[in-house]
Amino acid sequence: MTPTPHVPRTSKFQEALDARDALASALSQAGIQLPAMDIRTPWADDRKAEAQYALVHLGVCSAPVALLLADVITKGIAG
Repeated sequence: MTPTPHVPRTSKFQEALDARDALASALSQAGIQLPAMDIRTPWADDRKAEAQYALVHLGVCSAPVALLLADVITKGIAG
């Protein structure tokens, strides 16, 4: 996992961080590792304000990893 830069621990940021960690764990159990997973927020210059949302940024992955991810999702839908 990519380290997340220092930002205030707001409830939305923590929610996204928990989601990122849960997704990384599930992917790892399926044998998939994305090269970079990060948290993105709408903060610009004022990092003191509470963010309205935070996003789990999955980064980029190779074609083989994308195919593995698609396969795991398809199996989950079918199962």
